[in-house]
Amino acid sequence: MSRFINNRLKDFKAYIPGEQPTDLEYIKLNTNESPYPPSPGVIKAINEGEINKLNLYPNPDAKKLIRKIAEFYDVSPNNVVVGNGSDELLAFAFFAFFEKGVCFPDITYGFYPVYAELYNVPYSLIPLRDDLSVGVSDYVGIGKNIVIANPNAPTGTTLEPFDIEEIVKSNPDHLVLVDEAYIDFGGVSAIPLTKKYDNLLVIHTYSKARSMAGARLAYGVANEALISDLKMMKYSFNPYNVNRLTQEAGFAALEEADYYRKNNNEIIKTREYTRECLLELGFEMTSSKANFLFAKFRGINGEDLYLKLKDKGILVRHWDKPRISDYVRISIGTREQMEKLVEAIKEILGGA
Repeated sequence: MSRFINNRLKDFKAYIPGEQPTDLEYIKLNTNESPYPPSPGVIKAINEGEINKLNLYPNPDAKKLIRKIAEFYDVSPNNVVVGNGSDELLAFAFFAFFEKGVCFPDITYGFYPVYAELYNVPYSLIPLRDDLSVGVSDYVGIGKNIVIANPNAPTGTTLEPFDIEEIVKSNPDHLVLVDEAYIDFGGVSAIPLTKKYDNLLVIHTYSKARSMAGARLAYGVANEALISDLKMMKYSFNPYNVNRLTQEAGFAALEEADYYRKNNNEIIKTREYTRECLLELGFEMTSSKANFLFAKFRGINGEDLYLKLKDKGILVRHWDKPRISDYVRISIGTREQMEKLVEAIKEILGGA
């Protein structure tokens, strides 16, 4: 840390992303990426003609892409904003809306407290229930701005739309932000509720269900006034936040929705296969509706399991935090990758 950094940032702790090693060829089950490539139309969209236009700025309004997203969800283009990954839209929201404070679960996506501290936003943590699920009644009528990942990360537990609606309508003077990064793996989106409530913002990403983590693309859906606020943030930070190639790829992905539905259904089937295998081995797990499992085994702590799997060339995610230090989060890969994971775990447990 340099001697020039602002005093308030001297003890600041940045978000730590999942490992992206280059030293070995790992089976990467640690960052919740899709195991499948983008659809053929996406690859075709990244063509020589578009590459030859990289000397020109992209459309700052991303009008073509926004119209397609709006059509996909049956909302107006004025109800949609796009961002350079969902992290950017989350950053805009924390900066724009939460100066009076915000609350979110004590175990959730690690960027929420980072943004709160970065922007001097007062925040409170609401403990998950004993089964690591989000307690709806803990948020009903709380009278605070709220951020909920649904499904939650890293636990994978899910709220139903009527749960979200109960939270939203009971806090009419506060914003409820629902981060639906994993909604396509078994949940039901709250986007239709944005037509009914002016205090609901729903954020989606292309990183998981649409196989575009490397493209950095996300979108928010809300009433026109909230979207206008977020666009003001965008134009104040980086008006050209979504590059030319990503805009074309994002449009093409929505044209091939069936391709992604098929892949996501395969991921769900593989998740349930892996879940059954781990249950047979004696693991305990949350009820995940995401593209990962959150699992623990009483005979080995989470850090040891993570390290032993890494030695075998398989990466999973571990957090040394209260209540979840015995768990590892396992992204769902292909059936072949998960079979290798199960075999590796059998070997580890056999030698434990």
